[in-house]
Amino acid sequence: MTTNDHQLIKLILNGNQNAYAQLVNRYKDLVFTLALRMLKNREEAEEVSQDAFVKVYKSLDKFKGDSKFSTWIYKVTFNTCLDNLKKNKKHRNNVSIDEFTFNKIETIDNALEHIIKAEKTKVIKQCINSLPNEDAYLLTLFYFEELSLDEISEIINVSSNTIKVKLFRARKKLAVILEKQLNLEKISNYGT
Repeated sequence: MTTNDHQLIKLILNGNQNAYAQLVNRYKDLVFTLALRMLKNREEAEEVSQDAFVKVYKSLDKFKGDSKFSTWIYKVTFNTCLDNLKKNKKHRNNVSIDEFTFNKIETIDNALEHIIKAEKTKVIKQCINSLPNEDAYLLTLFYFEELSLDEISEIINVSSNTIKVKLFRARKKLAVILEKQLNLEKISNYGT
């Protein structure tokens, strides 16, 4: 039986280093994946992941338990990524949503039904990586981590309605990228 997060936090606050190692092990893949989605650079994501865990350790006594611990660690990761982006003055990728129509979403949905689940997930993740940092992060939290709008709202510190709008825009951008990706695949497979 695994120790729950609140028990681990109590042990860590009492100086148990082994408990901290367990907590890091429990969330390291998740934190790294989120950082990689936002930063789009493996080395920076590794560095930011380490920074996020240092911040978590230093401010663990401030975790009140009002929300799930995972929500809190997502928020720390998100803010650490933002700090890194600001520090390095990275330009965000921009995708025009003017190319979007509702018919394109239907076309994409129909085309994706014919791809096996693993391939579909791979394509979607690649396309998400082409999105602006915050869009990629939001879609990952919502679809892959299956967080609610309220949980995402708490992580990013904006209202649930704002999250709905941001997710809608991110999905529109993703639709444009997916359509381009699918068209490229059709063209490359046409001759085979």
